[in-house]
Amino acid sequence: MLDHFAIATKGGVVLWAKDYTDVTGNPVNALIQDVLIQSTQTSSTKHNSGSYTLQWAFANELNVIFVAVYQKMLQLPYLDDLLTLVKRHFVARFAAEIRMLTDGDTASFPSFDSFDEEFDLVWQAVEERFEQMSKSRQGVPRKFEDTRKFQTTARGAKLELEELAQANEMEISRKPAKMRSWEDRHGGHASDGKKGRKGKKGKENRVWDGKASKESSQALDFSGGGSESEANVAMLVDEKSKGVRTKDGVYEVADVAERSDSFQLLEGKESKVSTGGIMGMFRALASGRVLTEDTLAQPMAQMRSHLANKNVAADIADKVCQTVARGLLGMRVGGLQNIRTLIEQSMETALTRVLTPSSSTDIIRDIDHVRRQGRPYTMAFVGVNGVGKSTNLSKVCYWLLQNNKRVLIAACDTFRSGAVEQLRVHVRNLRALSENQNVEIFERGYGKDSAGIARDAIAFGASHDFDVVLIDTAGRMQDNEPLMRALAKLVSVNSPDKILFVGEALVGNEAVDQLQKFNRAISDFSGQARPRQIDGIILTKFDTIDDRVGAALSMTYVTGQPIVFVGTGQTYTDLRKMNVDHVIRALLRP
Repeated sequence: MLDHFAIATKGGVVLWAKDYTDVTGNPVNALIQDVLIQSTQTSSTKHNSGSYTLQWAFANELNVIFVAVYQKMLQLPYLDDLLTLVKRHFVARFAAEIRMLTDGDTASFPSFDSFDEEFDLVWQAVEERFEQMSKSRQGVPRKFEDTRKFQTTARGAKLELEELAQANEMEISRKPAKMRSWEDRHGGHASDGKKGRKGKKGKENRVWDGKASKESSQALDFSGGGSESEANVAMLVDEKSKGVRTKDGVYEVADVAERSDSFQLLEGKESKVSTGGIMGMFRALASGRVLTEDTLAQPMAQMRSHLANKNVAADIADKVCQTVARGLLGMRVGGLQNIRTLIEQSMETALTRVLTPSSSTDIIRDIDHVRRQGRPYTMAFVGVNGVGKSTNLSKVCYWLLQNNKRVLIAACDTFRSGAVEQLRVHVRNLRALSENQNVEIFERGYGKDSAGIARDAIAFGASHDFDVVLIDTAGRMQDNEPLMRALAKLVSVNSPDKILFVGEALVGNEAVDQLQKFNRAISDFSGQARPRQIDGIILTKFDTIDDRVGAALSMTYVTGQPIVFVGTGQTYTDLRKMNVDHVIRALLRP
């Protein structure tokens, strides 16, 4: 996908240009000044400028240069053909105007705007031809009998000798010992020699690590359909974890289940006073004195350590404890029960303020509102590698299908091998599982610009009456600048209605670093006056952390955005809503 295409004179006068996204700086001017005028590079038609790669072609008879600008990390093998054809069409159409302009024979600057449509047609034709060539290269593999390796086998050598003998290219009679067949050397046909013998099982081939035998491959092949494959599809839904339908017919996912051994911060008066856990930190304060910074210093340090053990990021735990301490300063406590009450209220207030959503989490209502505008609702799933973006995208898709929405999945992960195929499997499974089978995948293969694929998918969804477009993106580490620039471009070009960050519940301090750098990259590299930010969070692998739920607090504190869903397993129904009270109780549990 191109970011910019320009046609200019060698002197720097732009004749025609087309932008596909906001380009930072002016790479075309840098190319003309640093490369063409100074002639610092003459053997190559490529030049890197910042995060961009510029590729160009000359029309020497007119002193005109054709420049394509794209992200440095992309590989666009069809650009040479595109530049050649664009040059041919532009020169054939505007050669007279260009000569008049360069010779100074015209008083006004000629217009080249009519070339827009022709350029789009040329580009489309080049892309289609490249796709056809790529498919033609993926031919059927040769048979083993047609390879050189087959000729080294006993059967292959025999057949080769027979062919040579028939062609009279060698005298077989000169080498009778070597040319005798297997049957001649062993006295008749092999089948006759085996008569009367007991059948003996031959030696089985060894199966090396990482390779599957023929039998195991057949056992894992579910492409043929049938009852066994249907049973495996049924295993992708856990009936016990299904959501419920409201009176309005809306399918809602269930709340995340709490651990069975419930914990209460306040115990009854009959119960014994616990000397451990969160309350044990404050036993020394139950003496009737006024709480000051000095008296709260040690208990707050212990509380910070407790929250850190619950997987809360260190700086977030420190800020939460400062908030709690400010609420307790100046209070006079008369007993342990009183201090318990004060701490419970202060902790709940601080944690609830952080975890309570500040924006709407009713996605179904938002979808209906956008659909009344005549366009599909778009959701982009972003995050680092391996957190489960594609899996949780499919869970969200299952939830939308249960609410009778038509869903289009845009396969914009064009870097990870197998990413598109993974989404195809999800689409096939979702069609088999849901009565509403209105789910399709929009794909353009690998190596393409994800922003362009997302843009085409949204246009396809609008023209085919889809309710929702789910955009799957490539996983990327937060410090990988080229990939973060590509993500910022996808967001700025397509402006999705909801940007969901998919993160693991297992991380602690790393969660803060990931979210801060994702937000900063989307903002800094967008080139917009009012850049977008992450709108919500999906917390995955929540079933693996027991009560170490600190990542939920850290992520919401950093972004100020709600946790929209929680992933709790591998089936399509393992999607939950975050329960704020459950998270608070888990954080305070000793």
